[in-house]
Amino acid sequence: MARKNARALNGILLLDKPLEVSSNGILQRVRWLYQAQKAGHTGALDPMASGLLPICFGEATKFSQFLLDTDKTYQVTAKFGIRTTTSDAEGEVISEKPVNFSAAELERAMQAFRGDIQQVPTMFSALKYQGQPLYRYARQGIEVPREARPISIFRFELLVLNGDSADFIVHCSKGTYIRTLIDDLGELLGCGAHVSKLHRIQVGPFHAEQMVTPAQLNALAEQSHQSSDFSAMDDLLLPMDAGIRDMVKLELTQAEQHRLQHGQSCQISMADIAAVKLHGPDDSFFGIGQVEDGILSSRRLLNTAALSGS
Repeated sequence: MARKNARALNGILLLDKPLEVSSNGILQRVRWLYQAQKAGHTGALDPMASGLLPICFGEATKFSQFLLDTDKTYQVTAKFGIRTTTSDAEGEVISEKPVNFSAAELERAMQAFRGDIQQVPTMFSALKYQGQPLYRYARQGIEVPREARPISIFRFELLVLNGDSADFIVHCSKGTYIRTLIDDLGELLGCGAHVSKLHRIQVGPFHAEQMVTPAQLNALAEQSHQSSDFSAMDDLLLPMDAGIRDMVKLELTQAEQHRLQHGQSCQISMADIAAVKLHGPDDSFFGIGQVEDGILSSRRLLNTAALSGS
C-alpha cells in the first residue's frame, strides 16, 4: 500500500487499536497515513481486542522481536456461565451453566493461575502444527495435540465482580493466551467462562498513557497530506530503541564499531550476555549485539544508509 514516493521513516508509534479491525488492517492504514516505506506491528491483537499496538517504522522493525518477547498487561472482562469454541464472544456456545460462586471462591480459584504455570494453547491461535496454524484446523472442527507451555502470570487481580461478569487486570509473560486463562478459570469454577472484552494497556516499557488514537492520527494526517508537512505526525514517534531502553548498554570505540558494522567481531572484557545495546563513541545507538566467551558480535544493526536517507 506504500506510495511510489513513500518516506524512509524510522521510529515507533504507540497506537490505540480500535475494536473490529485486524492488527494488520490498522497497520496498513497507519502506514498509508504516514506514507512510510516500511512498517510492522509488534504482537497482533484480535479484531475483538483493543488497546496498545506498537507500530515500528523502517529500521525500528529490526528490533520488534524484543517487544514481541516482552511482558504485557491487559484489562479483561470475563462472562461466566457460558463457554465458547474460541473462548471469546465471537465463538459458538459450547455450554451454559449456572453461576453460583462467591467473590471469595473466585479469588481462591484465581490463585491457581498466579506465578509460573503451564498453559495449553487454544486451538484458535496462530501456533503451527505440521506447518499449518492451529486456527485452520479448529475451523474444520479438527482437534490436534498441543503441549502445555510455561508462562508467568505476574499479576491477576479482580477489579469488579458483578453477577456473572468480572473485570480483571492481567500482567503476563510472552506467549500467554488470555482467552485460555479465562476459559481455564471458568472450568475450575465449574461454570465455564469466556472473554467478552479485552484491552491491552502495557507492552514492555510502553503504557496506555502514551497511546495515540486513530482519530487523532487521522486529523493530523489530513493536514499533513494537504501541506506535505509531516512534522506534526513525526513528532508522535518514539526513538527506534525506545522499546529496549532497559537493555544493558555498551559504549564502543570507533574501531570496535567499525569492526561490527563490517561483519567482524571483537574481544571485550564483559560477562556473557544474549542481548546488549550498542552505542558508538558519540553515544549514538547503532544496533544490538551479544557477548559469548569474551567475544562481542552483532545481532541486528541499523542500516546507516537508510538512516541518512530518512
